[in-house]
Amino acid sequence: MVNTPARSEQPAPFLKAAGLMLLSTTFFGLMAVAIRIASDAGISTVEIAFFRNFFGLLALLPFLHRSGRAVFRTQQLPRYLVRCLIGVASMLCGFWAIGHLPMAQAISLSYSAPLFVTIFAVIWLGEIVRRRRWTAVLLGFIGVMVIVRPGTEGFSAGSLVAVLAAVLSSVVAIQIKQLSRVDAPDTIVFYTYVFWVPLSLVPALFAWQWPQGLDWLWLAAIGVMGTGGQLFWTRALKLGEVSALTPISFMQLPLVTFLAWLLFGEVISAWTIAGALIIFGANGYIAHREAQLSRRAATTAPVEAAKPGE
Repeated sequence: MVNTPARSEQPAPFLKAAGLMLLSTTFFGLMAVAIRIASDAGISTVEIAFFRNFFGLLALLPFLHRSGRAVFRTQQLPRYLVRCLIGVASMLCGFWAIGHLPMAQAISLSYSAPLFVTIFAVIWLGEIVRRRRWTAVLLGFIGVMVIVRPGTEGFSAGSLVAVLAAVLSSVVAIQIKQLSRVDAPDTIVFYTYVFWVPLSLVPALFAWQWPQGLDWLWLAAIGVMGTGGQLFWTRALKLGEVSALTPISFMQLPLVTFLAWLLFGEVISAWTIAGALIIFGANGYIAHREAQLSRRAATTAPVEAAKPGE
């Protein structure tokens, strides 16, 4: 009888975490659609990336205010510079893929990032990955090959840009894990945006075109939704386990697929569906194993930082 109230309250944190993850997934999905709309309006993806960071920083500042001066304290500025250079490169590749590939394909390939995170965690962090997780990684890469289909008529060199974005995103995820050993999460987010804005401005200047009319609305929406998606993502993972929340994050694909069909007349191919299911299955198992090991080691799994669209 004493434990009954505790059991009745137990689902509440997960339900809240699930709701936050669903919001995050929705924000990232709508951001992808807004990127496509801005790209179709003639704005280059490098310029879209700059405005995503600029408006994203403005949206983030009210949330960082509560941290006070502590948010500025770091001794890792050179590491932030490297992390942000790679992050901007990943963003540019990812945005290009969304603007030029079928959206379902671009989003599906972005979810291959956790596969690369597992590999890089072994190389750079010395983490031990055993046979079952290696099998999941291998199956995940088979899913990538099913979508890309190298050597066939359906192969597009542009799909390799989406894969490169996932590779670079996984490197960033490892760097975030290293930074988090010293700096607070708000500090990491703050310096990420502080470096992102000027770094993304440089390539944008070579393709600069002043937005017109509704273009400003889409660009501002991209920044706000990108920041909102990240904030909801991190808060969801504080309340719930990665293995339980990862399936919810996969809802981004059907959302984007439906909107791409509704707005742009795109139809998802059977190859993309098959490859995405394989990748999602592999990611689901990897997230499950990471959560188990995280509980044992009382640490944060690196897959948590590998969020597509970052």
